[in-house]
Amino acid sequence: MVILNYFEIINETSEKIEELDEIRKLIDYALSHEKLDDVEFNIIIVDNNKIRELNRDYRKIDRETDVISFALEDNMTIKLDHRMLGDIYISIDKARLQAVEYNHSLLRELAFLSIHGLLHLLGYDHMSSDEEKIMFDKQKEILDSYGIKRENEQGKDC
Repeated sequence: MVILNYFEIINETSEKIEELDEIRKLIDYALSHEKLDDVEFNIIIVDNNKIRELNRDYRKIDRETDVISFALEDNMTIKLDHRMLGDIYISIDKARLQAVEYNHSLLRELAFLSIHGLLHLLGYDHMSSDEEKIMFDKQKEILDSYGIKRENEQGKDC
């Protein structure tokens, strides 16, 4: 049996984002950590204009956001021999602003947003306080065990 874990990180901006090589390693780690086999998804890096357009068109919220996940498994009529999870869109503009705002590196912010988006694709949510605790604890567990921790904690971005 062939185990397929396929994801693509697509940079739709005109800038080179060096942190994406480390994000690829983090995602490989997260898939292994969560014991995920036979999954497929994309992480797409966009600018604020594109993410605002997506947010407006699909969520009816006309403003920029940091990350939007489009989970294909929400549509249970799609049946495949592997899990096609969907797409994660991340605004590099918002990621840069939030890295400054939260006083941590762009790597830390992109890592957080990537794992957040992946967990949404896997069915986690934060609509209630109970769901939020479960999802945010899972994010912290993955990021901490990989070595990307919050400011003032030992890790790759400190």
